[in-house]
Amino acid sequence: MICPHFSPESTEGRGHADLGGGTTPWDILTAELDPRSVHLEIDIYWAVTGGIGRGAADPVKFTLDVMRRAPQRVLQYHVKDRHAADGDMADLGTGTIDFRRIFDAHRVQEYIVENDTPDITPRRTAEVGYDYLRRVRF
Repeated sequence: MICPHFSPESTEGRGHADLGGGTTPWDILTAELDPRSVHLEIDIYWAVTGGIGRGAADPVKFTLDVMRRAPQRVLQYHVKDRHAADGDMADLGTGTIDFRRIFDAHRVQEYIVENDTPDITPRRTAEVGYDYLRRVRF
């Protein structure tokens, strides 16, 4: 089973869901799901945004810490970038997230390129993401 990490509810931040005492749905999922049966998929944009929302001095470190604390293996990344001006989603490699640092610190099997609010066509978003991943990762 794959447990995707998609939303701000997972790590707190803009629109976060505090279930009491600072506990988030992400905390409950990672505490309750069997690591032998489940692996995780991290949406890097939302993890970084969660770090910013919590006032983390280093949102990339916050993202890496979220992954390291989970007992399940992280095997997939959703990758979209973050606009500097407004924090909205951006095409991969065109924003402010330090993907190279994340990729170097934690390797995964799959990268899922997406942008929920593309500046250009979905096809072009995929091409931009693929080209960026080839330069940075492969």
